[in-house]
Order: sequence, then C-alpha cells, then structure tokens
Amino acid sequence: MKIVVTGGAGFIGSNFIFYMLRNYPDYVIICLDKLTYAGCKETLSPLSQNANFHFIKQDICDRQGIASAFEAFHPDIIVNFAAESHVDRSIHDPSIFLHTNITGTAVLMDACLKYGIKRFHQVSTDEVYGDLPYDRPAPAFTEASPLKPSSPYSASKASADLLVLAYRKTYGLPVSISRCSNNYGYYQFPEKFIPLMITNLLSQKAVPVYGKGLNIRDWIFVEDHCRAIDDIIHRGSEGEIYNIGSRQEMRNIELAELVCQEMHMPKTMITYVADRQGHDRRYAINPDKISRELGWQPKIGFAEGISKTIQWYKENRAWWTSVSAKQ
Repeated sequence: MKIVVTGGAGFIGSNFIFYMLRNYPDYVIICLDKLTYAGCKETLSPLSQNANFHFIKQDICDRQGIASAFEAFHPDIIVNFAAESHVDRSIHDPSIFLHTNITGTAVLMDACLKYGIKRFHQVSTDEVYGDLPYDRPAPAFTEASPLKPSSPYSASKASADLLVLAYRKTYGLPVSISRCSNNYGYYQFPEKFIPLMITNLLSQKAVPVYGKGLNIRDWIFVEDHCRAIDDIIHRGSEGEIYNIGSRQEMRNIELAELVCQEMHMPKTMITYVADRQGHDRRYAINPDKISRELGWQPKIGFAEGISKTIQWYKENRAWWTSVSAKQ
C-alpha cells in the first residue's frame, strides 16, 4: 500500500506518519509538504533512514508538481492534511486560506482522477459546523448538522468539504471526510492554545486567554485522531463523513488553570486578552457514527494526555524554540 500524506510535516500529519509506519511497516508513505512556517521537516528526521518513507517539498496548489509526484509513486490512498489552519491568521489575511484549502484540494482531486486512486480522504474540522451556545443545553454536532462556519478558515474548510462531495457525485471519485475536535499532543506548533500555554510557562511568560475564557472546546489526543483516520481509510464506507471526538469538553479558563496546576505554576500567570473576532463559543462533537460503524473509541483520557504532552515539551525545548523562531 502506498499512501500520500499531504501536510505531513505539520502537527497532525507528522503524528499520522509516525503512527502508520509503526503499525504498517510494509506500507510506503510519501509526505508532500510545502514547508510553510508551520511545517517542520526536522520533525520527520527520525524517518530519514526508513526506506519506506519519502519526503517531497511540494505545494498542493502546484498542478505540475503534484502530477509529477503521482506519476513517480502511483499512490493508492491520499490523506489530505495540508491546510492553512490558524483562525487568527485567516482573519487578518483570508486569501491564502482560500487558495490552499480550496484550490489545493481541487488540484489533488484532479490528480486522483487522472491516476485512479482507491480513496481520497479529506481531513476536515469540527469548526465547519460553527458553534453551540454555552449558556444552555444543546446537542453535539452530528454528521447531519448544517455547515455554519464562523471564520475565513472554517469557511475555506467547509468549501473544501463540499467540493470533495461534488467530485464524488460528478466524477465518481472515491472519497471520505473526517471532522475532528481540537487536537493536542506532540509536535504541535506553539501558536496553538495548549502548546502556547506550555511553552510560555516553561519560559516564565504569561498565559494569554481570550475574553473571559468561557469558550468551550472538546479536546482529543492526537494519536486517537490518527487511529480514527486509520480506521476510516481501511474500513470506512466510501462517500461517508465521520465525526471524531472524545467527549472531553472544557472551558478555556479551566484548561489554562489545569495546565498551570500540572506545571506547578500559579494561576496568576494567566492573563486575559481581547477576544477574537467572531470567536465560536462552544464546539461539541458526537462520535457515535464512527464508534458504531468502525468500533473506534478514544483511548487517551485528558489527564493522561495533557501530562504526556507537557512532559514532551519539557524534553523537546530545542524543537519548539526552533519552530517558534520561524513565526
């Protein structure tokens, strides 16, 4: 089996590559990554001597470059992690998000049609559903929930999802889509909330929390997400959407206080900053479908996962100080 992983030098993509080569040592994994500020080739350096791993510096919007990679390897499956994903950056400059997340997805699918791949899997996000109220009960998002994106980032991902489904109906492209809740774990770029808190505290800096810290997120350890995608591309039904979540919801301020506690730092390290424009209030994912159809369940509880994550950042200061310098 040959699998192309786009955006494989980023946070979730790199964790997925490590996971797949551990569990399927006979598979060939081809990583395509443009190496923007959030992509770090050094993350994948432990695989440099693995004959079944190949890295190509490649922009997914470059049709000729993508065609050359497909011609060279003739992959069976494409897992598309490649995306601009930082909401704040999308508010300041939406154009790159529209280009990479929509046009890039189309370029990949055009190549898939030409070379006859077995499955194109689109890695989406729970943010395409918009938000839920946090001051009254509301059911978690299901795969049938309407798309109501709130930011240019989430709108670009929702657009890509619709394009994927259109390619299936129009051209018969075999596809699947997954929408996951907030990930955390190893190799996450320090601009994101959890690694930002950890690295700031390790540097004796304040922990910034938007608004009053009441926004709620469902947190999942990145390896649980990788297992879910593994299940989908091997056993998931073609043409289906699968929500991936851990039912571990937490207010941002509760999370910040927990991280301070885990790192033996006072809560006075928390500082409140002006809220983000259009900040979604609550995300909550209902993962019943993937559990029912594929038997997937998260294995890592939040207490265990955050402890492992903090320890990793303590032991890998050279990695995060290096990637932070690229911002």
